[in-house]
Amino acid sequence: MLKFNLGALIDRQLDLSKTAIIDLSGESAREFSYADIDARARGVARALTARGLKRGDRVAILSANRGEYVAAVFGIMRAGFVAVPVNFKFPRATINFIIADSGAKLAFCDAERRADCPQGLPVVEFGGAFDGFVDEGPFDAVTPTAHEPAMFLYTSGSTGVPKGVVLSHQSHLWVVEKRLRQDFSRHRFLVAAPLYHMNALAVAQLIAAGHATMVLLPQFTARAYIDAIQRYRCTWLTAVPPMIAMMLRESERMGGADFSSVEFVRMGSAPVSESLMRALKAAIPRAAVTNAYGTTEGGPAVFGPHPKGLPQPELSVGYPLEGVQVRLAGGNVAQGELEMKAPSIMNGYHNRPDLPFPITADGFYVTGDVFKRDENGFYFFVGRTDDMFVSGGENIYPSDVERMLEHHPDIAQAVVVPIEDEIKGQKPVAFVIAKAGSRLSEEAVKQYALKHAPAYQHPRFVWFVEKLPLSSTNKVDRAALKREAEQRIAAKV
Repeated sequence: MLKFNLGALIDRQLDLSKTAIIDLSGESAREFSYADIDARARGVARALTARGLKRGDRVAILSANRGEYVAAVFGIMRAGFVAVPVNFKFPRATINFIIADSGAKLAFCDAERRADCPQGLPVVEFGGAFDGFVDEGPFDAVTPTAHEPAMFLYTSGSTGVPKGVVLSHQSHLWVVEKRLRQDFSRHRFLVAAPLYHMNALAVAQLIAAGHATMVLLPQFTARAYIDAIQRYRCTWLTAVPPMIAMMLRESERMGGADFSSVEFVRMGSAPVSESLMRALKAAIPRAAVTNAYGTTEGGPAVFGPHPKGLPQPELSVGYPLEGVQVRLAGGNVAQGELEMKAPSIMNGYHNRPDLPFPITADGFYVTGDVFKRDENGFYFFVGRTDDMFVSGGENIYPSDVERMLEHHPDIAQAVVVPIEDEIKGQKPVAFVIAKAGSRLSEEAVKQYALKHAPAYQHPRFVWFVEKLPLSSTNKVDRAALKREAEQRIAAKV
């Protein structure tokens, strides 16, 4: 029976000496038992409460993956506070905006990100300071009210300003219950996606509720991922498709790898190509591969197996789960923008009255994702309704990158479009009009982007042009630029 509080998923009736997390963030692995995580979560709840935080106050976390991260998230929620995991790949100014926007009263961080925390904000650094902060002792998890927030997860929007998705305890307890339809206790899950991301965070919650073991990498690298699978005999792999693609490209390491322990591979957060699916199945033939779909706003549990047991087509995300209603906008039975209704849907956006509310009067979340549906009711992702594209599981809005590039003193105008990429799915390229007399180079533009934005946003190719094509409405013709980019790439091959 699941708890009422999303931070209290650990069942104390089970064996608490069992390993909950194998943390690979240091030079050597650290193991945390369920008793360790439970005690630290209680200690975080006690310490935050003793500092005078009030019900509903927000607490930020800015860190790479590590065992204390999970304990901190659970402890924050147990005490009735709101966990705010922050994307540490953002520039410092964006990190500071998110923490200020959330109204966080305190932040947990690792040593590497300490300088990125806003000045004046109380900070507890993981390590010795965290161990000293934790107040060991009993603590009874609070009982949340209906729709009481448990987490703010910040995601970029079409405006380019990160927006806080408000998620309740009940929304993600429902997700856990929906997924907890089998015995997970014997499984070892490999998690390398960042815990500020819905993908990894929801898996961490499932692992805790299912009394399984998490093998936790601080960040993804293909070699570390391959090594961890073998060394810790992982049975479940969770990843975004580009991670799997990069793993498969490590041909020398893959050649002698022993993946006989792997039973399940779950990919999500980005489209899966046919070639990637074939290569994965050839590399790990014993594993059942799932192509999943979810959104921060709507939750990670939308589609699953067909109720009649029909085999799921390789590139399909599945059939709507029981308890989830879906429809395609416009009444089109074959293809359209997906709208979904489920208990996992967000409360709304924090502090953003400027944004249109994306939930219809009858309770359907408008996803902005276009899907097609086959004759058996299986759904297939087609693309976005706007200019946003996904690169390596990260949402990229061209306007964000363009504004950043146009801050460069030698750039008059920049337009960013996506091109296809076997590993990332898509990646950004830029057409740039340089200011008169400029000696700007492609490499200089790339380095500027890497310095002022997350690495995944930097344009992989930069082409200098005299003018940009315009559409009939005198707007930049992005479709024409995308075609030109494809032609330029083809000419290089």
